[in-house]
Amino acid sequence: MRIDTFDYELPPERIAQHPAEPRDSARLLVLGDAGFEHKTVADLPELIPQGSLVVVNDTRVFPARIIGQKAKTGGKVEIFLLQSAGLRELTIDGETRQTEVWRALGKSSKPLCIGSDVTAGTLTIHLIGRAEDGLLEVGLSAPPGVTIHDAIHETGRVPLPPYIHRDPDAKDEERYQTVFARTEGAVAAPTAGLHLTHALLGRLALRDCEVASVTLHVGLGTFQPVSVDDLDQHPMHSESFEISKSTADAIARARKRNAPVVAIGTTVVRALESAAAGDGLVIATRADTRLLIQPGYEFRVVDRLMTNFHLPKSTLMAMVCAFGGTSRVLEAYGVAVAEKYRFYSYGDAMLLSKKS
Repeated sequence: MRIDTFDYELPPERIAQHPAEPRDSARLLVLGDAGFEHKTVADLPELIPQGSLVVVNDTRVFPARIIGQKAKTGGKVEIFLLQSAGLRELTIDGETRQTEVWRALGKSSKPLCIGSDVTAGTLTIHLIGRAEDGLLEVGLSAPPGVTIHDAIHETGRVPLPPYIHRDPDAKDEERYQTVFARTEGAVAAPTAGLHLTHALLGRLALRDCEVASVTLHVGLGTFQPVSVDDLDQHPMHSESFEISKSTADAIARARKRNAPVVAIGTTVVRALESAAAGDGLVIATRADTRLLIQPGYEFRVVDRLMTNFHLPKSTLMAMVCAFGGTSRVLEAYGVAVAEKYRFYSYGDAMLLSKKS
């Protein structure tokens, strides 16, 4: 399918630079059978059927953006850690030792030299080489008594998306995490989940809605622009995910009682659909997924979706159009722009049902 299908016009001022306060005060555009309703996220418990199964993504964002200096010249360098590649035996400063290797992006005013070092607080970043996909491979080391985890957290910054045109502040350390964030590994937040509060989760329980979780570590590929005309030719990024037996069992119970499965965010959809069996049940698993969802895909698990507004001509936009119907979703985006909803990671959200 042509990527131009998922295009729309968005004035730059509609891109949210700060989150709504409180979390659940964000606006919620509801796509109903009779048209559109303008609600807030706080209304969610009354907008889904009593007894629904609500599934969230409990991934936790780590401070992946490292600002450092070239060890030899002092020049400023930005390293964006993407994914751990495990331990590898490397020779550094004449000494061979086990080193934690990461895949990363890097930029500076002058080209980065493979074999050089970058320092950032207690963290030393050794530029090892480049992988086949062009990403950097870097080795991380820290002084005795300091773990790599602690060095990253001491030095790193909140990895706000590039369309948020400001430096992160102390408030972002809390607000760019969901209240149920548990398992660290994401470089971007599952943004629909940012709107939920403990009080809202409690109100869901009062309506007999069960809440389950999956873990999908959101990668930088979420923001990877589609550079081909035909979406089928797009090299889909890989993301690791895990679905526990308790969540798989919760889906089985929901299916048995004919309760809808409500996904909070596209990352939940991607995880559940990647683990779905032919009968719509989900298998407990830990794996990587490269699932690309576009119109024509038959959803097997998810019945309703709450999601933020996504970038035009993106794979996430294609997924939402596949779920809700392309013309219906594009019309909703037009309404959201006209009604001055806030877009992208810190923006507002929409709630829609799977097209019949």
